[in-house]
Parts: sequence; C-alpha cells; structure tokens
Amino acid sequence: MTNPEVAILMLCLFIVLVLLGFPIAFTLLAMGVGFGYYAYYSEGSIETFSDIFSNQIFYLLNQNTYSVMENDTLVAIPLFLFMGYVVERANIVNRLFSSLNLAARNLPGSMAIAALLTCAVFSTASGIVGAVVTLMGLLAYPAMADANYRKDFAAGVICAGGTLGILIPPSIMLIVYAAIAELSPLRLYAAAVFPGMLLAGLYIVYVIVRVYINPSIAPKPVIDPSITRGQIYFQLLTSFIPLTVLIMLVLGSILGGLATPAEAAAMGALGGLVLAALYRSLSWTKIKESVFLTAKATAMVCWLFVGSWTFASIFSYLGGHDVIEHWVLAMDLQPWQFLVMVQLIIFLLGWPLEWSEILIIFVPIFLPMLDTFNVNPYFFAMLVALNLQTSFLTPPMAMSAYYLKGVLKNQIELMQIFRGLMPYLGIVIFCMVMMYIFPGIALWLPDQLFGEYIP
Repeated sequence: MTNPEVAILMLCLFIVLVLLGFPIAFTLLAMGVGFGYYAYYSEGSIETFSDIFSNQIFYLLNQNTYSVMENDTLVAIPLFLFMGYVVERANIVNRLFSSLNLAARNLPGSMAIAALLTCAVFSTASGIVGAVVTLMGLLAYPAMADANYRKDFAAGVICAGGTLGILIPPSIMLIVYAAIAELSPLRLYAAAVFPGMLLAGLYIVYVIVRVYINPSIAPKPVIDPSITRGQIYFQLLTSFIPLTVLIMLVLGSILGGLATPAEAAAMGALGGLVLAALYRSLSWTKIKESVFLTAKATAMVCWLFVGSWTFASIFSYLGGHDVIEHWVLAMDLQPWQFLVMVQLIIFLLGWPLEWSEILIIFVPIFLPMLDTFNVNPYFFAMLVALNLQTSFLTPPMAMSAYYLKGVLKNQIELMQIFRGLMPYLGIVIFCMVMMYIFPGIALWLPDQLFGEYIP
C-alpha cells in the first residue's frame, strides 16, 4: 500500500534510532521488515499461525540477500579487504612511513607530509578508514608527539589522511556506488583518479603552508646525520615503490580493461601475499588474522547491504521516494541549485550516518532526477564521493576522530581532534567547488580512456 506519511515516519525513526546508538545494519533490517510487514499486509490474510510468515516482506528479504551474494561487482570487496589486511599485518606500512619521513625531512612539517602520503598509499590498498586511522594513530602520532608536534595538528593529519581510501581508486566505496547506480566501475575509477590526487595534494599544500607560517606547531625532527642519501633511496626503493607498483598494477589493469575489479582485486590480494613473503613478514598466524578480519568486515558490509536495500525498497514502496522527488521538482531549481541542495543534504546526513547508509539509502532518491537536470551521473558520483569524506570529519559524529581517540585514549582530548579536523573539512568543500567549476577534473580521464559518455 502506498502511504508516504508512513515512509517519512520510517525515515525519521531510523535516524533517531541511529543517534541513540542502535547498530545500523540491524536497525535497517528490523525497520525494513517491520514497516514492510505493514506495507504488504492485507486484511484477512492471517487465518492460521503459519500465515504470519506468508507476508511478502520475507520473500523480499530473501531476494535482497540472494542479490547481494550473487553480485559480481561486490566480489571485489573481500579481495581488496584481504589485500589491505595482509599489507597491514606484514608491517609494510611501518617501513613506508619511516622511509617517507626521511625523504621529506627538508620540507616543513615533514612528518605530517609523510603521514599523509602513507595514509594515501595504505588507504588505497585497504579502503577501510577505521583500519588506516587506527594503525597510523599507533604508528605516526607517537612519532609526531615525540617531535613536539601540536596535538590537534597531528591528529587532524591522521584523521584526514585516513579517509582518502574511500575516494582514491581502487576504492570499495566506488564499487558500492557502481552497484547501486548501475554505472561502470571502470569509468568511476577513472573519474576518481584526479579528484583523489587533487584532495591529497591540497592536504599536503595546506600542511606545508601552515607549518611555514607557524613552525612551532611542527618542529623539524632530529634526523641521524649518519644516514646518507643513498640509504634513503634504498629505503624508498624497498618500501614505497613495491607497494605503489602493486597498487598501480591493480588500478592499471582495471582502467586498461585488462581485468574486472574482482579479477584485479584477486591479483592485488596475491600481490600482497608476495610482498609480505619478500619482506619475510608472512606467517600462518598473520594469514589467519587477515582472513578473519576480512570475513568480519565483509559480513558487516553484506548485512549493511541487505538491511539498506530492504529498507530502501520498503521506503520506495510506501511512496517515500516519490514524495521527495515531487518536492524537489516542484521547487523548479536550476541544475546548479539542485546540485548544491543535494550536496548540502548529504553533508548534513554525514553528521549522524556513515557513507554506506548515505550511499545505499539516500543517494538512490536523487539518481532518477539527474536526467531531469541534465547532470552527468559520473560527475555527480564524484561530487558525492568527495562529499562523503566529510561524513568522517564532521563533528559531533566524526568517526575518524573516534577511531583515533579509541587508540590514543588519554593522550589527547576529543575536542583537540575536532579542532584539528576543521581545516581539512574546509579543504574538502573547496575541492568540491573546484571540481564544479572545472568538471574536467573528474570527466577528462574517463572520456579519454572510454570515449565521451552518452546517456
């Protein structure tokens, strides 16, 4: 039955429950089943006890679960996760940070720059914001603290750098977006290359300028004078280059059309094992830990998908999507006004929600309107991808801040982390404005590789 009022109630109740701390995946699932039972209920349909379970919602739940499990695009997720966990467990990131720190030693804020570059490379291999922020909090923050870096400055670097993995390919978030919007993951990856590099570059420029203006926030670290330039090059050769080459091979095989994301992810997982073996860091225990963490994270993602798709299906069936679409179209907006409004909504949703719920529940509401406003879906996807960075950086629910606080405990106050995040939040918004003014930042590479997009 179509009942838009119930759909809006369903949406509002979900947000309230999430703010109260209920598990998101199972909240979505429970509300989807509960409101779905109401939506599909017909009077007189229950005559015996067994009829209770004959409601159409249970068939929908079963179909959604099956659809998630058979989705070829989503197969890449556990493989990319496994690659990241193997790299993490093999202590490759420790070597990477140390070598980049030495290489950047003459730049203002050298440790912060090394931390950002390490976050960018590792988060690209991992794609898990929590894992990157946690590991870098244990690895880079103590080093910066020992070098007398200001606490909020060091925390902001780690939190902002840790979120880059959901944007820079091969990104798990883009795989999810491709499955939801029925877009080519190859074009999405190509479209994300320059925005990701631009955002990472702006972070580094900000650090250099900020430290140049106020050197006291990041004093120059003391480097062992006995370390020669040749030793630095050797450390880079044995840490930064192998991992970077592996990522470039994975990404290049996807963009070059030589492999699907799932096939490239399998190659990356194998490459991660080879790297760990070459570094003599591979053990049966570490493999078991990587497999366990991969299974745990994949199960979480799968349940999020099942719950989100069930919730979104019932929300649409009740008429929720139609209400919002009619409301937006009735405003008679210009394309730029539509884009600003949608991005503002997504930005505000990032306060209580994570990127997965925003992507699966709310973004599909606006996708059917893109043709009406003549908006390129890949350009829209990149605006959303940049905007979703803010969901990890916006207080009071900035998850990257809580990840870092969780590992640092009493070493830093949460408000100090929030203060450190604010400049990077502004940089993300500036990057979105830059991409709106110059859409070629997102669209030039996919058009060159795959031809101009034709709806």
